[in-house]
Amino acid sequence: QVQLVESGGGLVQPGGSLRLSCAASGIISSFNVMGWYRQDPGKERELVATISSSGSTNYADSVKGRFTISRDNGKNTVYLQMNSLKPEDTAVYYCKLYKALSRTTYWGQGTHVTVSS
Repeated sequence: QVQLVESGGGLVQPGGSLRLSCAASGIISSFNVMGWYRQDPGKERELVATISSSGSTNYADSVKGRFTISRDNGKNTVYLQMNSLKPEDTAVYYCKLYKALSRTTYWGQGTHVTVSS
């Protein structure tokens, strides 16, 4: 079984920065994709950014140039550096792990990010 534990959310003023972390424990295969998604109440969960085990990244247009996803494979941890935050970035941010060989998806419990003055 795999568990994902997120941390780093909180309240920040517009223009500020936050760094989210997601640590995966359990049986983590070599071929996987980790990523961040976010969800506002009443809205669908949306992609923020993903990164493969080989380091390939993908970003939503709304966060390009402001957010950076990275990972430490030795620690099975993925990070999301969020800069120049805007009120519209306010959401619950979820970590996701997709194991390519077994086609299995795991989600974290979510961490709240609030951007407000």
